[in-house]
Amino acid sequence: MIQRPRGTRDFGPEEMEKRRCLEAIMRREAAVFGFREIATPIFEYTELFTIRSGPNIIEEIYAFQDKGGREIALRPELTAPAMRFYVNELSNSAKPLKMFYFGQCFRYERPQSGRFREFFQFGAELISNPGPESDAEVIALAASIMRRIGLKNYNIRVGHIGVLRNMLAEAGVDSEVAPLILQKLDKKEYDEARQRMRDADMEEEQIERVVDITNTVGPIDVLDKIEGDARDHLLGIFKILEAYGVTDIEVDLGVVRGLDYYTGMVFEIDAPVLGAEKQICGGGSYSLTEMFGGEKTFSTGFGIGFDRTLLALEKEGFEGPAHSMDVYVLPVGDACRQEAHRIAAELRLAGVRTDIDLMGRSLAKSMKYANAINAQRVVIVGEKELAQGAVTVRDMNAGEQRLVKREELLAKLGHY
Repeated sequence: MIQRPRGTRDFGPEEMEKRRCLEAIMRREAAVFGFREIATPIFEYTELFTIRSGPNIIEEIYAFQDKGGREIALRPELTAPAMRFYVNELSNSAKPLKMFYFGQCFRYERPQSGRFREFFQFGAELISNPGPESDAEVIALAASIMRRIGLKNYNIRVGHIGVLRNMLAEAGVDSEVAPLILQKLDKKEYDEARQRMRDADMEEEQIERVVDITNTVGPIDVLDKIEGDARDHLLGIFKILEAYGVTDIEVDLGVVRGLDYYTGMVFEIDAPVLGAEKQICGGGSYSLTEMFGGEKTFSTGFGIGFDRTLLALEKEGFEGPAHSMDVYVLPVGDACRQEAHRIAAELRLAGVRTDIDLMGRSLAKSMKYANAINAQRVVIVGEKELAQGAVTVRDMNAGEQRLVKREELLAKLGHY
């Protein structure tokens, strides 16, 4: 027996209905905010990801040579492909340009709860002016998605990468060393972060000030601990979010995101029900287009870990929609099968979700199957009824049935 590869999953019909339901809600909410869908290839040139994250990322992704000797990688995320697409073909589009996407990504890492080698990501990117309005727009969309999908317990934490970057720059830290320090601060690995700051000749007082800032979490008032453009920018974002009705957020100056390309606002959404691996969304403002051969462009966006979000919902009791069929057509005997197929075809043509007995079951077993697929009505096609130019329609919820003229069947089904 051939098994599926480690870190991948098979999804049965019930699971797929649940996933499609959640995906549809996210898509609708993005459309409500004026975002339009894009799609990019599942594989890209490996350089697209190494140019941004360095050659070490090869160890974490599926990278290989194709039959033409080209270096190819399965996409590990969707922001870089979206920006590559923008530079290639969309740079002359009217601004603001609002894009969203949904698709599979791949990372070669150890599978664990909520983390797979093949996973799904929903995300949005906004190319606009570098002001609080743009950042507030994407945070508002992410928050609105969380509300719309029905997640009960989540935390939105907003920070600004410029706060820590400015502090390191003022302390004389080299621009190439700063990202290594920020990565450790992002992971809350303070001993390693302190050592790297000492290696960069920072004074102990400066080091502790940086660490203190990363632990600055709370309501908007905590911004009084800092000053400058970053503070003003965050205040502007919070003011707009308040107008949008998004008030369930907090300041967290320790949100670093650990990626070099973030330039300003950064934010994360956690679902505490997931425990240690609780982050389900992350984003912020960034600059990537110049890395891919385009002009420097302000962008802001986010990515939602679809699988982990669904897991959080399930832990809170989410079950998804129950499968059902509008009609189950049940022929009684072989002599009625031809007419039963005609009826099924007529209903399907009209858009009525219709199943039909394909197994030649008895009446009793067919009714049991109709219950199993949650059929709302059963159309029983029997010789006696057909002789009268009619069929029997049984309402499975009410437990009642009646005789319906064959030519009136489609019209009558709409009234049950």
